[in-house]
Amino acid sequence: MAQKEIALIVGAGSGLSRSLAVKFANEGMAVALAARNPDKLADLANETGARAYACDAAQSDQVAALFDQVETDLGTPTVVVYNPGGRLAGPVTDIDPEGVKDVILVGCYGG
Repeated sequence: MAQKEIALIVGAGSGLSRSLAVKFANEGMAVALAARNPDKLADLANETGARAYACDAAQSDQVAALFDQVETDLGTPTVVVYNPGGRLAGPVTDIDPEGVKDVILVGCYGG
């Protein structure tokens, strides 16, 4: 019997990652969702049968702990979607360049 495939979505939310979670679940995969606030994932987790985890993708220790916990709970992920997002609000002339850099770094390199 083949082992069930496991999808881990880091930076899960209401957009693309939601659509992917539904697709993966419909394909019979076990799904793990990770976000800074896992309470916001409750509806999606209920809909897909996924497990929700707390993880700030900017914190390498949290990312490492996430992978360890998912492996313990579900097994080694066969698919990982890295989709963290950051937002800076306000007029573009008021946005701190260091804040922009931080958002880009998390999106490109994460924890």
